[in-house]
Amino acid sequence: MAVKAGAVTGGDSLAAHPQGEASYRMLRPLAPLLGWLLVLYACGGPPGPSPSPMPLLTPQRSGTAALLQAVSVVDERTVWASGHDGTWVVSADGGVTWTAGTVAGADTLQFRDLHATGRDTAWLMSAGPGSASRIYRTSDGGRSWTTQQVNHHPEGFYDCFAFWRPTRAVVFSDQVGGRTLLLETRDGEIWSEVPPSRVPPPDAKEAGFAASGSCVTTHGDQLGWIATGAGRVGRVLRTADGGETWAAAATPVAAGPSAGLTAVAFRDAEHGVALGGDVAQPGGTGDNVAVTDDGGRTWRKAARPPFSGAVFGAVYATGVDPATLVAVGPGGLALSRDDARSWVLADTLPYWSVGFGAGSAGWAVGPAGRITRIELSPSPSR
Repeated sequence: MAVKAGAVTGGDSLAAHPQGEASYRMLRPLAPLLGWLLVLYACGGPPGPSPSPMPLLTPQRSGTAALLQAVSVVDERTVWASGHDGTWVVSADGGVTWTAGTVAGADTLQFRDLHATGRDTAWLMSAGPGSASRIYRTSDGGRSWTTQQVNHHPEGFYDCFAFWRPTRAVVFSDQVGGRTLLLETRDGEIWSEVPPSRVPPPDAKEAGFAASGSCVTTHGDQLGWIATGAGRVGRVLRTADGGETWAAAATPVAAGPSAGLTAVAFRDAEHGVALGGDVAQPGGTGDNVAVTDDGGRTWRKAARPPFSGAVFGAVYATGVDPATLVAVGPGGLALSRDDARSWVLADTLPYWSVGFGAGSAGWAVGPAGRITRIELSPSPSR
């Protein structure tokens, strides 16, 4: 499903970094018990936990003015991003420099998802009605691209894809003819439709939101999840056998014509989060986050990030702390250190997508070619 990508403005400053704990005046104890009481009296109680360090955000020059809607972090040096006007960008030095390009003959396409395995190899997925939904692959760093798949269903609309490995991946599309449309590859080259018997039927009008390339995610060689919207309620489809079979579970996130889940992320086989909202309501403040601790079989409500409107993209930064989560949207960028139980606002600029690799560095992308490097430090409590 299309997500409108009009100009969204945000604040120009980053959240301030914490300055550490206040210094405490200590009194020399007259006796152990009396000394402890005096300390408590002087300090107003025992010291609390150290505040979590805020992320270091560094704007980078992407070399394009196109809206960027997807990012794929291979490692702390190799990063790809993609977006409108057939645009892709890649860096091999951690974002110090970027190379920007367009796919020949695809300058009207919107590359809303991509997956990269290195500096040379990447797949692009364009989102749009009918034949505007396509998959391309490069093996020479973007110098040339091969068209691997063109959607032939007029109602079809590719939303997201995700890979278990370079030869195994799944694509989620808006429903076609009343059936859930998934595509898969088993060799990284040829894509075919998944038989309807392997996929739960969709709710009426259920679809995906091609906001950030975050509505499908995988873990390991077998596990995968798909976030949906636009139906009765936001649902998550899950597989435990590499996409051979899928099951559906409802979440407490409301859905509607422009509402539902836009992103899903997992930090291990059991713990995950599904996020979204109403993409047509930039001032919305309703519940838009659900979490699971049983692999996506059941979901419960969690805290929403402290920016208004929908979440477009989210990712776990497991290389920093297992429960560290970053979420973005047109309302800003927020950080959770506890699986979405609480959040802090890190930026008020608009972003569409965010990605992390195995290390402490991530990247968020958005309008006008925006790319921001995110550097996280471990939480003091871990």
